Amino acid sequence: MIDTLDDLDVEGTTVGIRVDINSPIADDGGLADDARLQAHVDTLSELLERGGRVAVLAHQGRPGGDDFVSLESHADRLAELLGRPVDYVDANFSVAAREAVDALENGDCVVLENTRFYSEEYMEFEPERAAETHLVQGLAPSLDVYVNDAFAAAHRSQPSLVGFPTVLPGYAGRVMESELDVLGSIEETPEPRIYVLGGAKVSDSIDVAWSVLEKGLADHVLTAGVVGNVFLIADGVDLGDASSDFIYEQGYWDEIDRASDLLDAYGDSIALPRDVAVERDGERYEIGINALPPENEEAAMDIGSSTLEYYERLLEGAGTVILNGPAGVFEEDAFETGTRRLYGMATDVDTSIVGGGDTASALRRLGVEGFSHVSTGGGAALRMLTAEPLPAVTALENGPRQQQPADD
Repeated sequence: MIDTLDDLDVEGTTVGIRVDINSPIADDGGLADDARLQAHVDTLSELLERGGRVAVLAHQGRPGGDDFVSLESHADRLAELLGRPVDYVDANFSVAAREAVDALENGDCVVLENTRFYSEEYMEFEPERAAETHLVQGLAPSLDVYVNDAFAAAHRSQPSLVGFPTVLPGYAGRVMESELDVLGSIEETPEPRIYVLGGAKVSDSIDVAWSVLEKGLADHVLTAGVVGNVFLIADGVDLGDASSDFIYEQGYWDEIDRASDLLDAYGDSIALPRDVAVERDGERYEIGINALPPENEEAAMDIGSSTLEYYERLLEGAGTVILNGPAGVFEEDAFETGTRRLYGMATDVDTSIVGGGDTASALRRLGVEGFSHVSTGGGAALRMLTAEPLPAVTALENGPRQQQPADD
């Protein structure tokens, strides 16, 4: 059982909150997309309006990447979204960080520096060991409680995610609470239940397909994107050198055998693309799977019209659709058709659940709306759909005794 903000007496309490505001960075160094910040506004607003003293912990990018930057721009944008001042300090567990947290008054907020500027945060530990890291040992004495609202990172076992709730009373924020409620009760959603697995997370998608088909949670699994291409090759289709080389270069070649085993076991429940879209003479060109020319050098960039018509017939009678990953290279206008139409079909179903940061980004770009639930997490959502434990959630469950609300 995990406590939520409903169980926390916030006023006068110093709250360390882990959020996931990892965002695309524009050429000028500012934020190119603030959707992840917007997702946490309700949780942060509630804590501040209830008189909390809020210290925000988050990561941005990976070492060596162009998006590995400070959180100063994030703090500025949060101030705009929250409609109140938000301070920023370029430290996260030093004397300067502790002084900034200790100086907070009721209703104040400070964003601490990118946790991944600290090397141990880029490593994974068991909770007890994570609690001994410099980040946790340095900052925890200045905090009263810990709130985790970073569902998108909940499949990680890093100090800011599992170390703090090992030494502090831990609570789920509103984003975390909503995600666990929805993704943790898939078996209660209306049937028939169809999973649409696309994108490039091949191993994770095959794990999901095995899990939901074995447990009887899925009536059909529809494949698209790189996932669909791997299943086509597993089914004996020669996609040509361009698509095959990409799959090999990405390290997915071994997944073909797993996909083949899955087709042997549950082939009647797995739908494969019937045609693909390639680029020919600078234009979108669709080719049926059985009509692909020998030694085809054109990469499959999207699913085609025949596939969409086939998938539409399967989706028409669905009670629930769970989608993860785009159908093709949606970033290019010529190849956004599959993702736009496939996801648009899902909005007509009673219950439609979208998982994955890449998928949510695609939907925002394409302007597709009307889903029952759009998850903030990619890897975390996939892990929940296979009933695998999330380290950050387990840490909240196993943490110290929760703070009891004060008597009225």
